[in-house]
Amino acid sequence: MRYRLKKFLSLFFTTLLLCLGSHLLPVAVNLSTAQVSWEKYRSRQMGSLELEQSNSEIVPLAQNKVLEHNLLSTSPLAKWNFASQSHLQTVQLTQAQTNPNQAAEANRLYEEAFELWDKSQLPEAVEKLQQALAIYQEIGDRKAEGNILTGIGTIYTNSGEYQQALDYFQQALAITQEIDDRLNVGIILNNLGAVYEILGQYQQALDYHQQALVIRQELSDRVGEGKTLNNLGAVYSSLGQYQQALGYYQEALAISQELDDRAGVATTLNNLGFVYHGLGQYRQALDSYQQTLAMMQELGNRSGEGTILNNLGAVYSDLGQYQQVLDYYHQALAIAQELNDRAGEGTTLHNLGAVYTKLGQYQQALGYSQQALAIQREIGDRLGEGTTLTSLGLVYEKQGEYQQALDSYQEALVIKREIGDRLGEGTTIHNLGSVYNNLGEYQQALDYYQQALAIRREIGDRIGEEATLHNLVFTYFNLGQYADAEQYGFATIEIFESLRTGLIDADKVAILNTQDDTYQILQLALVAQNKHNTALEISERGRARAFVELLAQRLSPEAAEQVTVKPPSLEQIQQIAQEQNATLVEYSVIEDKFLYIWVIPPKGKIAFRSVELKSMEQSLSDLVQTSRASMGVRGRASIGVVQKPGVEQKQRLQQLHQLLIAPIAELLPTKPEERVIFIPHRELFLVPFPGLQDTSNQYLVEQHTILTAPAIQILQLTHQQQPASGTEVLVVGNPTMPSVGIPPEQLSSLPGAEKEAIAIAMLLNTTPLTGNQATKTTVTQKMANARIIHLATHGLLDDFGFGVPGAVALAPTTDNNGLLTAGEILSLKLNTQLVVLSACDTGRGEISSDGVIGLSRSLALAGAPSVIVSLWVVPDIPTASLMIEFYRQLDKNQDKAQALRQAMLITKQQYPNPKDWAAFTLIGES
Repeated sequence: MRYRLKKFLSLFFTTLLLCLGSHLLPVAVNLSTAQVSWEKYRSRQMGSLELEQSNSEIVPLAQNKVLEHNLLSTSPLAKWNFASQSHLQTVQLTQAQTNPNQAAEANRLYEEAFELWDKSQLPEAVEKLQQALAIYQEIGDRKAEGNILTGIGTIYTNSGEYQQALDYFQQALAITQEIDDRLNVGIILNNLGAVYEILGQYQQALDYHQQALVIRQELSDRVGEGKTLNNLGAVYSSLGQYQQALGYYQEALAISQELDDRAGVATTLNNLGFVYHGLGQYRQALDSYQQTLAMMQELGNRSGEGTILNNLGAVYSDLGQYQQVLDYYHQALAIAQELNDRAGEGTTLHNLGAVYTKLGQYQQALGYSQQALAIQREIGDRLGEGTTLTSLGLVYEKQGEYQQALDSYQEALVIKREIGDRLGEGTTIHNLGSVYNNLGEYQQALDYYQQALAIRREIGDRIGEEATLHNLVFTYFNLGQYADAEQYGFATIEIFESLRTGLIDADKVAILNTQDDTYQILQLALVAQNKHNTALEISERGRARAFVELLAQRLSPEAAEQVTVKPPSLEQIQQIAQEQNATLVEYSVIEDKFLYIWVIPPKGKIAFRSVELKSMEQSLSDLVQTSRASMGVRGRASIGVVQKPGVEQKQRLQQLHQLLIAPIAELLPTKPEERVIFIPHRELFLVPFPGLQDTSNQYLVEQHTILTAPAIQILQLTHQQQPASGTEVLVVGNPTMPSVGIPPEQLSSLPGAEKEAIAIAMLLNTTPLTGNQATKTTVTQKMANARIIHLATHGLLDDFGFGVPGAVALAPTTDNNGLLTAGEILSLKLNTQLVVLSACDTGRGEISSDGVIGLSRSLALAGAPSVIVSLWVVPDIPTASLMIEFYRQLDKNQDKAQALRQAMLITKQQYPNPKDWAAFTLIGES
């Protein structure tokens, strides 16, 4: 959902792409009462797949459009059989008065038609019903004639042939009104309203649904009333009038619950999920959809299942979890094709195209979108056609084909205005603004954005409003109107910070990643106005927010629900530096164009430095990676061979020092024992700060005592933790190694780690767990009451299906595989002072706007105020030496950071290469 800063002063814009389309489910046709029951799972502009440059439209198959009884509670075939039996009773009089052979033939054709319908052989089903219709017309059975016409209209609706559906419903309406069949008049009015809503003719849809509602209330038809209330909600939701939609849906839900109508409940929960999504209330939307999916699967409703898969995909697309989105959409596409659901197929193809656009795979995006457009035009789906034209415009725009993009958007805009689709109109106007922005015609871009903003605010489209505000920030910045860019930047982050409320941790992390660019452009606008301290507040406000809120919740036992924590003010940031008695250094990387650095001393004024990165021969990210590669790091099992630093390694570490430290060197404390806490950003989390080298060949660890943290506010929260109550010491070394991979392969033994554990255990007066003793069960039980936890073993980067990267290797048993994952650590409650992971890669993980998602984060959230981890695979023997020395120093001086510094300096004397001693970093409290 977010944007990348491609060029300074010529920044690309993205927006959210909301999508529409239609998907209808036949529910039942009962010819005895003309109970045509089908449900429309309507794709509406709800999702917000934000793509660079413009809004792409994601089409959630949402809004179950309900006409009549739901067929979700029993199988369609069972209801059709029941319908046939009822019909046979109604035609007995006709058979007595007319040719019984003709009536019997009509009944047989009717039975065969619904068997074909049940098999999704829709053209063949229509042919049988047409033959039955001819007989009923010949024998003068008007009621059966109306019922057959309604059934044909329902089939055409299901197959996406909407104009033909309207023709048959209108014929059926005329007959039912002529014979004064009020119940079936209500049903057909409801069906007509549903089809007009699919076609985007919302006022006609409202008129038909209101007529149907009056009749059903007069007849005390509670089931029908609930379905029409759902349909009214769907129309208002299509119009972006979400509060009115909620009111109708809540009424419909109450009726379904009163009648114990499981299918009706599922329908309305889906519709509520759609509205919550439109309002940006993602957690409520996901909850509603997951409940509905479970009910659809329980009821065996494959079409409904496909609909909900599409809707879930639309929400996760807003959260930036695109692999999960693709999985949902491919499942939904398979179901639509299996059921010959042309409308649902078109919608899902469109959605796949929109996701591939976001992923930058434009040829795939173009292919899917063009397939979708062909289907939508074939079946007369104007709403879907307009949506897909918008998405095609985005693909052209992303490829720099601006004239084709404008043509596509203008064609889409005509359709959206023609059908009264205000939500889609706002999206398309927004996208036109994006094209003009890319063409450098900023004033025209502003005009379109302001039009889009007015529409989105008018209809309450919070997600769309945030996207347009975001693009206004970029446009004003490009125009050099920094005060306006600042104003719209604050308005933007106010909205999407409100959208994060209620999300679970993983979803918060995902959405933060999509929103990072707004915090960056706002910092640019503030720095351009020399508002350096306000830019620091924004830098801190945009990092580790999910981490902060989850940690705050765990520190507040009375908080059963999520807590919202305000980001720190400038005064609070300075207070944190005083509490830590340390100099804080916060970095902010602005898309490889600038590096902003703030230095916050425990006393005195905050200083700001800006480093230009554009003129570098390689990007900052590449420099960090090549610096690591130049060290020639190896796994823990390797034999320690004393090596001096190579020339390339020295050059890389000096380059990093020149960028990260030299601009602020005079601002750092002069006494080596005074602490400096680095707050990295993005790839800087991988930088070995102790090993950075100045032009006089001095390493940073020789000059300063170093710690790191993901955010300044994390320091405040870890400082507030209750003193550790653990009394034991847990030392683990070289457990019997588990097997990993496919095919499984046992991890190599670490004899150096075992010697390390034995030596450390002697220093700490405890017995180490080694070999088969160090099982996952034993270790986790002992962790709960340990004040110091030291694990000398392999560290792994895989997420092992838990979604949180990182694991520690322990001895396997028959009950478990021996891998203690970061996800499992999150569920622990630790009472420790210090956790040391003397293992490879334990400090790495997924780098996000929330910091490094991995073992260190999980341990901090589990209650560890201080964690020592490694940034690369560390050599076995030097690591053992360093760790033993660390505990010797810790015994002399209870300051963990100073103990780690002294251990590094002593280890460096024997092993001069930074790869042997600079991998470890202390995160949190000293």
